Amino acid sequence: MRAVVLSSGGIDSTTAMAIAKSDSYEIYSLSFNYGQRHKIELEMAKKIAAFFGAVKHIIIDIDLRKFGGSALTADIAVPKDRHIEEMGSGIPVTYVPARNTIFLSFALAWAEVINADTIFIGVNALDYSGYPDCRPEYIRAFEEMANLATKAGAEGKIQFKIKTPLINMTKAEIIKKGSELDVDYSLTWSCYDPQPTMLPFSSELQTPNSKLIQCGRCDSCLLRKKGFKEAGIKDPTRYKE
Repeated sequence: MRAVVLSSGGIDSTTAMAIAKSDSYEIYSLSFNYGQRHKIELEMAKKIAAFFGAVKHIIIDIDLRKFGGSALTADIAVPKDRHIEEMGSGIPVTYVPARNTIFLSFALAWAEVINADTIFIGVNALDYSGYPDCRPEYIRAFEEMANLATKAGAEGKIQFKIKTPLINMTKAEIIKKGSELDVDYSLTWSCYDPQPTMLPFSSELQTPNSKLIQCGRCDSCLLRKKGFKEAGIKDPTRYKE
C-alpha cells in the first residue's frame, strides 16, 4: 500500500507519518516551500522523511507571499504570549488562505500518478479549532471532490481516502501516540517566528536556516510546550524564551 503524507516537519504531520508507517504504508512524503517565514521546517521535513524510510520526499515551491494575507506569508506580526482561550477564539492571523486545499490538491495529483489511494494529513480540530480547513466536514468534502475530479476516481480505478488520524486528539494525546511509535520529536519544528541563536547545531544541519531557534512564545510553541507538559514527556526543543 502506498500513501502520500503531507509533512510540515511539525509534531502533527510527523505523528501522522508514524501512524501511516505503523499501518504498513509505503511513505511518499510531500512538503511545500510556500514563502513561509519558518522555512526551517523544510530541513526537518527532509530529515523526518529519511527517519521513516520514505520512498521519496518532494518539496514543491509555491510562492504564497505573492498573495500574503497571513502572518506566515506577509509582513504581519505573529501573535505572542496568548492564552489558550484566546487561541480557540476566531480564526487566527496565522491562517494561510486556502493552504490545506492547495496542499491536498498537490497530494491528490501525486497520489493519482503513483496509484496511491490514501493521503494522510495531520489536521487537528481541537488545537487551532479556528482553522476552517482543519474541520472534519472540510476533509469529507475534499475527499468527495477528489473522487469526482480525477481520472482514476471517475473510472473507478481508485477510491481516494483522506486520512486524518489526529483530528480529534489533543496535543498531549498526539505526543503520547507518537512516543508509543518511537517518534523522535527532536527532529520536529513548530515555531512560526524563528529567532536567531548562537547555540551550536549538529554538523548535518549547518545551513543558514540552522542558525534559528524556536521562539517559545507564538501560539504553536505554546501549544507544543503545553502538549509535552500534559503528556508527561520531556520536550526536546530549544526555545529562545
